[in-house]
Amino acid sequence: MRHGPGAREDGSLTDAALDRRFRRAIRRIPDFPTKGIVFRDITTLWKDPALLEKSVDLIYDHYKDRKVDKVLGIEARGFVFGALLAERFGVAFIAARKLGKLPYEKITEEYKLEYRVDGLEMHKDSVKKGDRVLIVDDLMATAGTALAVVRMVERLGGRVVGLAFVVELEFLGGREKLSKYDVFSLVKYASEEE
Repeated sequence: MRHGPGAREDGSLTDAALDRRFRRAIRRIPDFPTKGIVFRDITTLWKDPALLEKSVDLIYDHYKDRKVDKVLGIEARGFVFGALLAERFGVAFIAARKLGKLPYEKITEEYKLEYRVDGLEMHKDSVKKGDRVLIVDDLMATAGTALAVVRMVERLGGRVVGLAFVVELEFLGGREKLSKYDVFSLVKYASEEE
């Protein structure tokens, strides 16, 4: 990060300046995937290597003292952040995939999205009893996917140390459904219009 308006003397951005930079990097797409939904496209954030690195830094800093054993990324954009965080922690990466994508013995869990019912699966041997798992995804809306993954981790005997998101749509109330867990989000939207 560089010096300029919104920068501290050491060159790092203030929280407000960093929030603005994240918001500018996230594209809004109205009526996708269905009418009435405003899709937050974080793939545009990946175009800025410094901002991608900063997003991983912030999540890592929040959880670095939690003794993370494994990082679980939720398909598909959660894979990017999850894999980078697993490398940073020096731990294994786990993929929670959409139904029908994994070739080995697996467990599945259905969940509700804002606009449909879907499901996720994980290999049964991906989490062992006592593993401390950090769950990572690009966006939390209603928390349906996050809750499905939490249930799978806990069914396999793992412990969820936290759930990290790049974007949180606060107005959909997902955080309340995850109140038993540490939830960390980089950018929060209080309304659909933001």
